[in-house]
Amino acid sequence: MSFTLRRLLPSGSLLGVIILLCVAAPVLPLHDPIRMNVAGRLALPSAAYWLGQDEFGRDVFARLLWGGRVSLAVSFVSTSIACIAGVFLGLVGGYFRGLSELVTVRLVDVVLCFPPLLLALLVVTLLGPGSETLVLVLSILFIPGFARVTFGEVLTARTLDYVEASRALGASASRILLRTILPNVAGPILVQFSLTLAAALLLESGLSFLGLGVVPPAPSWGLMIRGARAAMEHNKLLLLVPCAALVLLILAINLFCDGLRDVFDPRGAALSRGAARRAADLLLPGLLGRGEPPPVPPDTLLSVQDLTVRIATPRGAITAVDGVGFDLAPGETLAVVGESGSGKSMTGLALLGLLPRPAARITAGQVWLQGRDGGREDLAALDADALRAMRGRELAMIFQEPMTALNPVYRIGTQISEALEAHGIARGRAARSRGIDLLRHVGVADPERRIDAFPHELSGGMRQRAMIALALACNPRVLIADEPTTALDVTVQAQVLDLLAALQDEHRLGLIFITHNLAVVAEIADRVLVMYAGQVVEEAPAAKLFARPLHPYTRALLESIPRAGQAPAPIPGMVPNPHDLPRGCRFAPRCAFAITACTEAPPPFARPAPDHASRCIRHAELPA
Repeated sequence: MSFTLRRLLPSGSLLGVIILLCVAAPVLPLHDPIRMNVAGRLALPSAAYWLGQDEFGRDVFARLLWGGRVSLAVSFVSTSIACIAGVFLGLVGGYFRGLSELVTVRLVDVVLCFPPLLLALLVVTLLGPGSETLVLVLSILFIPGFARVTFGEVLTARTLDYVEASRALGASASRILLRTILPNVAGPILVQFSLTLAAALLLESGLSFLGLGVVPPAPSWGLMIRGARAAMEHNKLLLLVPCAALVLLILAINLFCDGLRDVFDPRGAALSRGAARRAADLLLPGLLGRGEPPPVPPDTLLSVQDLTVRIATPRGAITAVDGVGFDLAPGETLAVVGESGSGKSMTGLALLGLLPRPAARITAGQVWLQGRDGGREDLAALDADALRAMRGRELAMIFQEPMTALNPVYRIGTQISEALEAHGIARGRAARSRGIDLLRHVGVADPERRIDAFPHELSGGMRQRAMIALALACNPRVLIADEPTTALDVTVQAQVLDLLAALQDEHRLGLIFITHNLAVVAEIADRVLVMYAGQVVEEAPAAKLFARPLHPYTRALLESIPRAGQAPAPIPGMVPNPHDLPRGCRFAPRCAFAITACTEAPPPFARPAPDHASRCIRHAELPA
């Protein structure tokens, strides 16, 4: 049984028991819920009356089950009607926009102008109280909520690539709405359903309490609470029992719908926070202990030693970064290359302490950073507050896609000022002036005007420059650039690379450049770190690595680069599953030079030369 289905069991079982008892009330051996017994009024629980008798001597337990039957029926029917109608209106209005939006979503917003109780009073006055009136009132009240949630989700989904792909295949609008968009927005709708069902239970009880809902003597939890108000001093159970039933039922509904959301939306079902925390706690009890700085050259800015990152998953923990180590000097550019899934970005996030906690954490290794005072601090041993103080000021990161890295609802200047204020560097006008200088420094034209622009108002190249300005705001000493030129055209890409090189020379930045583009590596890198399946497989100066690679994976990467008059050679096979890594060399299943010894034991990280290392036992036999 999958983790998500196991998660549904407790809440589903509780909800199922409550619903079953209420539904089965007519066939259970219960007292008549409306039969009065004045002689037994306000009696305490007994063998014949498990929860006692109310102010008219009626069986409280029988009325609880029959009342739950009515409350559940009214709430579920009204919520279902509202859900179907609201989702339909939201889908149509969000997908077609224009007049459809006005007719569907905007018109139902009129309902929100009426206070719920006043609307209920109006409908009850016209139609009279009763369960049918309650269903009508609650349905009308809840349609706008479903319509607005669905409308907002559809607005986002309709512009995504998978929807465009469906259009490109010639799918009809109805098919796109029902088969493509609706499954992808089902998660928020289910959450809205659980919240609405809970609200319907409360509103039904509240309206019945006020005499606007279920008509006495029919049982209802709201009527039970109303009757208990006058007799609560004599028998407090009369008030406690229906209130506890309401709380328990609403809790069970919310928990069940949360789990159901994960079943319909596998993106959110990979690992719950609780399970992730428990699994992550098996990786390491807490922070790594502080050690002594390793012997490194005095001009080393950053020294990473045996860095290991593990991630807890429902199938068990995986090692995303396995024993990575390197040194970085001021003004040096270290390129980290490899296929997707090799651990490049995870390494960068680990250095900054930005791993997705609690599922992922550093389980071994040290990250020594030389401070401005010359002392060294192990970033892997710092707590959250100490790491927060280091980010931006000592280390900063340029993310791959500035459109998602920059907050879309804040102006560029506001985001730069926030970084400056967070570290106490500047505030107010001084922060704005500093932001303008930074934008001018990174080549943004007309910075006095662009500082007040939103991210969507800038071109891709300008957004990336703004992202660089934000990263440089607090004068960091180490800059981690995670594929900062991937989404840019060749001309803008060259401009960004030139800008980084100029800034590095000016500020003596240590630059860690994460990329899969070896052409960029050849242009900017001093040294290259090649990663595969979480491990460093080769490290060398850029010139040496391109002239004479000592690992078959590096050679395969170089051969896959398109060249004039020569077709690129694809790397055969697939990156290994992190849950099932090969016992020996991790590249052996895809390697043309592999022998039996390669599959028997993990190869050492050998150094054929002082500045060149390779994780291949046949590095000396590879053809030049």
